[in-house]
Amino acid sequence: MPVLPAIDGVSPSRFQLPIGPWTTVLDALCACFPKVDRDTWTSRFLRGRIFDASGTPLPVNAPYRVGAEIRYYREVMDEARIDATETLLHVDADLIVVDKPHGLPVMPGGSYVADTLLARLVRRFGDIGIVPLHRLDRPTAGVVLFSANPATRSRYQALFRDRAIDKRYEAIAAPLPEMRFPMQRQSRLERGEPFFRMRETEGEPNAFTDIDVLARGDAAWRYALSPITGRKHQLRVHMAALGAPIANDTLYPVLRDAMPDDPQHPLKLLARSLDFIDPATGVQRRFESAQTLRF
Repeated sequence: MPVLPAIDGVSPSRFQLPIGPWTTVLDALCACFPKVDRDTWTSRFLRGRIFDASGTPLPVNAPYRVGAEIRYYREVMDEARIDATETLLHVDADLIVVDKPHGLPVMPGGSYVADTLLARLVRRFGDIGIVPLHRLDRPTAGVVLFSANPATRSRYQALFRDRAIDKRYEAIAAPLPEMRFPMQRQSRLERGEPFFRMRETEGEPNAFTDIDVLARGDAAWRYALSPITGRKHQLRVHMAALGAPIANDTLYPVLRDAMPDDPQHPLKLLARSLDFIDPATGVQRRFESAQTLRF
């Protein structure tokens, strides 16, 4: 299968046409992606941004065929650019390690496509094969690992799957003087409402976080958080459930997602460090963020 180049750091997405009543590929895409209007899809065809599985550009009247693989470039018209800048901590043949700023998405999604950390790295290194080994929420800052070598990628992915990597976070949140630290929060996390939120439910725990206090102030404390598991929004949900939601969190404990981003008041959550034995070299690795959370 041919490899299509990245455009503005963004590689093409793949979509297999489902069973349906459509006559053309355009009709099918409009029905399957209703948030993208017909004029936008038509423009992508006319500009050569829609391909078949062989990498051949499709005409706007290309006939629909169930099961056919379509490859297309995602675009966001008038995409807002993010002023925050990432810092490279380490680069070798296998790994790229980045200190991500608050507000920068790791992967394309929603209203962010070209200005994401992955797209920036693809543009910087000219390598569409770069893949994130894990992800941070867009509001969260700190250390992120990327694989630059498909031959060793699975060995680094196994570090996260097998919990063989020590992840340390810091957070600023309200004091919890009635609790004894260090402690471990254990709970069951499941998808909540709306779909992008998580919630604690009854049942066998599937999320575990070690929590300690690094510094105590009158209005806020600095916490050390070590996630044992890697559930979506785990740290944010666990701190909110304890009665100390992370400062400036717009999702927990109540949804305030309609609020615009405020670079002056970012989510006070930082992926401080990652420690692991490098599976390719056997060397002990430690990568640490140079950022600080204003206390």
